[in-house]
Amino acid sequence: MLTSATVVGLTLALALRLPVALMALAGLAAGSVAVGLDLAGRANGISAGPATVSSGGKLIDTSAIIDGRVADVAATGFLEGALIVPRFVLRELQRLADAGDAQRRNRGKRGFEVLQRLQGLPGVAVEIVDDDVVEAREVDLKLLELARRRRAAVLTTDYNLNRLAEVSGIMALNVNDLANALKPVVLPGEVLRVSLLREGKESGQGVGFLEDGTMVVVDQGRSLVGQEVSVTVTSALQTSAGRMIFARLRADEPKDDGGDR
Repeated sequence: MLTSATVVGLTLALALRLPVALMALAGLAAGSVAVGLDLAGRANGISAGPATVSSGGKLIDTSAIIDGRVADVAATGFLEGALIVPRFVLRELQRLADAGDAQRRNRGKRGFEVLQRLQGLPGVAVEIVDDDVVEAREVDLKLLELARRRRAAVLTTDYNLNRLAEVSGIMALNVNDLANALKPVVLPGEVLRVSLLREGKESGQGVGFLEDGTMVVVDQGRSLVGQEVSVTVTSALQTSAGRMIFARLRADEPKDDGGDR
């Protein structure tokens, strides 16, 4: 690593016509930075590098297993390659299933149910592996380092793990991103029917949801909360939490005049 970095530093020094005495310093500086970055990554149990090509299957994290939608996707045949579940992920599920808190316990049990469903799907290969990363303590860091070693992708619904994978050069497949990508495209001018469930943050707004969970904010819809209305789409906004649609009431719908109800 130091040799390559030194060559780069010398090349830059020559290109910039630096004095000969500074060439070695440039190379050493570049080498020091490279070594520093590598050591920082290894201290956390992962190694920095270019994004890996997913050729070694898909490692499933705890969040994706508990979420359950991965089984629905796998059943359609869209997931290729082996689905790999490390033993340390199973241990985390077991800790949840044995937790004193009922909600955590139910999440752990659901995770095992989803795994059983995955194992029973025709054409879906689920591998339970004993590989571990002893130098990393946290499950997320173990998962990322194991993915790097196996040249595998990480299948998750965890936003923070997704971001950590990206900066670590690991391919991340986020089920939430897939769900958002598959939502129907709604264009300005389209007419929708939506049930308004509550008031919006701004004055006069009503809020409803489409069947896929997309939030629809309706201008002047506050007085019609509790009713199904016809609206015209004005714009759409994609956020990290999903898609949000802004709309206005159609001309034949009564409008909120902004006064108190």
